[in-house]
Amino acid sequence: MRFTAIAAAVLCAASTVASVVDAQSLEAWGSSDYWDVMIDPTLGDGCLIQSEFEDGSVVRIGFNRRDGGGYVTAFNMAWGDIEEGASYPVLFSLDGQDYDADAVGIYLADVPGADIAFDNPDFLLDIAAKNTMTLYTEEGEVMSIDLTGSYQALEAAIACQEEMD
Repeated sequence: MRFTAIAAAVLCAASTVASVVDAQSLEAWGSSDYWDVMIDPTLGDGCLIQSEFEDGSVVRIGFNRRDGGGYVTAFNMAWGDIEEGASYPVLFSLDGQDYDADAVGIYLADVPGADIAFDNPDFLLDIAAKNTMTLYTEEGEVMSIDLTGSYQALEAAIACQEEMD
């Protein structure tokens, strides 16, 4: 898998990514600081937080009510050579603490992305308690995002989830 980041292309594509990714059947629930809180009917009305970042990435952190787990998903137009359904070993670093994971290649309205699923949704609160999340493949850094406001946003997503019960 080759993730490339050409700054000019990413900046031009950022607004396109957000509008295309938002076009999925997500339902708005609220917002918190830098994050939107939404409901995903395709995941059993699982609640999630979503934000767009300067590198053109759109990141979702949420709950999958179908399997009881959680996930982090990122989309970026610059990641054009991801194979849908393929599994990719990744390393993500949370404030310097490293975790190995497998990301599954996905596309949403022709926007490539990577989905990392967790069987312990409490781990999402651990992610949100950090300041920075950096994702790496064997080829190097893919993205680094500021998690400012994600803890409060995820608390709002939990309130959303309780409403869905």
